[in-house]
Amino acid sequence: MSGSYDDSMIDVSSDSFWEIGNYKRTVKRVDDGNRLCNDLMNCLHERARIEKAYAQQLTEWGKRWRQLIEKGPQYGTLERAWSALCTEAEKVSDLHMEVKAALMGEDYEKLKNWQRDSFHKQMIGGFKETKEAEDGFRKAQKPWAKKLKEVETMKKSYHSACKEEKLATSRETTSKLESNNNPEAQKKLQEKVEKCQQEVQKTKERYEKSLEELNKLTPQYMENMEQVFEQWQQFEDKRIRFFRELLLEVKQHLDLSANHRFQELYHTLEDTVSATDAEEDLKWFRSNHGPGMPMNWPQFEEWSVDLNRTLSRREKKKPSEGVTLTGINQTGSDQPVQPAKTSMAVFCLSSASSVEKTPDWSDDDTGGNPFSANGDGNPFEDESSSPVVSVPVRALYDYEGQEQDELSFKAGDEFTKIGEEDDQGWCKGRLKDGQAGLYPANYVEDIQ
Repeated sequence: MSGSYDDSMIDVSSDSFWEIGNYKRTVKRVDDGNRLCNDLMNCLHERARIEKAYAQQLTEWGKRWRQLIEKGPQYGTLERAWSALCTEAEKVSDLHMEVKAALMGEDYEKLKNWQRDSFHKQMIGGFKETKEAEDGFRKAQKPWAKKLKEVETMKKSYHSACKEEKLATSRETTSKLESNNNPEAQKKLQEKVEKCQQEVQKTKERYEKSLEELNKLTPQYMENMEQVFEQWQQFEDKRIRFFRELLLEVKQHLDLSANHRFQELYHTLEDTVSATDAEEDLKWFRSNHGPGMPMNWPQFEEWSVDLNRTLSRREKKKPSEGVTLTGINQTGSDQPVQPAKTSMAVFCLSSASSVEKTPDWSDDDTGGNPFSANGDGNPFEDESSSPVVSVPVRALYDYEGQEQDELSFKAGDEFTKIGEEDDQGWCKGRLKDGQAGLYPANYVEDIQ
């Protein structure tokens, strides 16, 4: 019997929902729902930033490589195929910017509005829904909790009486074993044992009665708690269903494979790449840079002193049926072609009839000096033919002057442009050492 008493004194803790106060986990779930809304909004916001950053990187990548391809040596249908990768990047960038806009403009805002409508802040802090859940559970648990407290009191009284009864019995037994026992003391110990036994019986009855009353309240307690719990189950059900719907919409926005424009983009890319034609590209290169190019093959050319004297500087630079390129010093495959200058001998052949009608000019006549513009031998003093300017320029390529009035310079040299480009592609310039002359305009760039 004493062993059963000891066992009844053990406090067995329980994590059951039905224990007093354990409903607080359900109440906390309401606050957790609001926190999860914030977490999901942060999640969408971060993904939107990633989409935007990726779109910007694609755009920059496509722009940079398009410029490199256009300036590079690739040509023909393969150039178009390569450039199609840049086009793909630009279009995919647009699609990812649309994803970013959808995440922030639709999904994020929808979640934010749902949170605002579902969780209402109180003036004193916290949410109205949290307080409603707390109050509902406390009210449902209060009668049963009150009776449970009474049961615990009765149990303690009963267990205390049992302990006293056990102690009194032990004392009585010890007294009987002693040889010098006092009959009067022995009687008192026996009366104490009987009194304790009566107290045990009395507290036991009260304990059993209290427990019986608690058991009668238990069904109603369970029903009330179930009702409150179900109310907040439905609240959580709405959140879960809303999150599910929202995440499906997010998936639709992220899934570019379901976007017809995305599919068309790669069909176009495949068609462009598949259209690469090696035979066509080689044929084009042959015609533009190979044996297929036309050629002004050398022919016998007569020379005329009179014709040479009548050619002015500007006439030498006018195009004719036959031209030869002079003064080209190539430093790279992308060096521009120097402006064409009329070949004197070719001009003689193509204009034979006009040469015969040209009057003779003396060496003293200013018209016979192709380097004289106003009689003093300086071809850069004639402001009417080329307006005076002063623009700093930088040489892109090496150039070696072929005539007395032409400048020579190296790539990277800086000097000043003092005359606008004429219709044959030549400009006037002055080097840092003061030398002035002509140079091909497409061999330099303005210094910003």
